[in-house]
Amino acid sequence: MKGSTIQIEISTEDETLKETLIAQLASIGFDAFEEMPLSLKAYIPSENFDQVELLTILGDLSFEIVEIEKQNWNELWESNFEPVQVDSFVGIRASFHEAIKGVDHEIVITPKMSFGTGHHATTYLVMKAMQNIPMEGKTVFDFGTGTGILAILAEKLGAKEIMAIDNDDWCIENANENIQINYSRNILIEKGDTAKIEKRFDIILANINKHIILENMPFLNQAIQKGGAILLSGLLVEDEEDILKACESVGWVHQLTNQRNGWIVCQFQSK
Repeated sequence: MKGSTIQIEISTEDETLKETLIAQLASIGFDAFEEMPLSLKAYIPSENFDQVELLTILGDLSFEIVEIEKQNWNELWESNFEPVQVDSFVGIRASFHEAIKGVDHEIVITPKMSFGTGHHATTYLVMKAMQNIPMEGKTVFDFGTGTGILAILAEKLGAKEIMAIDNDDWCIENANENIQINYSRNILIEKGDTAKIEKRFDIILANINKHIILENMPFLNQAIQKGGAILLSGLLVEDEEDILKACESVGWVHQLTNQRNGWIVCQFQSK
């Protein structure tokens, strides 16, 4: 069913195997994961699900497949969601949680089948990296916005104008809802399949995946101001070499790479 989500629950207690599976499943389009004591849950939009690819990865491992319809997603999410903190910098919670104390910024998120709550390592890494990028009065391009969480944080950090793009109608609807919940005023959400835009921005955030980043590298380069900051994520550790080569080819200067659970964020500056 188009618009639904496929949940795969794989039976394993092996933490090392879980990390390997997350990396392999991410490479075929799974974009949210939940590590349980006795299993790993992985999620993918139903239209992106390929059972042959899944079986190639899982082999003889025991697993179950469940299709989650849109109307059941909130119930599932609320039953599993716990607040997230990125140090004392930012806290992410749902509306049914109590306010998070002792953080500089707080974001309220209701995913509704859009992924990007801070639980996944890539979202966490990008938010942590944003802490060290001056955003006051800057313009920001958020490519692949999902829930809108990074765009919302950018505004909280003082960005004066944020354009956020996603190619999924459900994500756009959800991001707009989250923008309203957080009283954001400077974020424009648009639907788009590429990073091809007419404007240039001071900062680019692209938490998506290696394939899409490499495809859109010329557009991303056109969209960044001279001397601008770029954060790229949705990337596995083994993706770094290809990303560094592509960014070097457009003249971006690599500033740092941070890692978490096999995932990375890379920061660059345009010349």
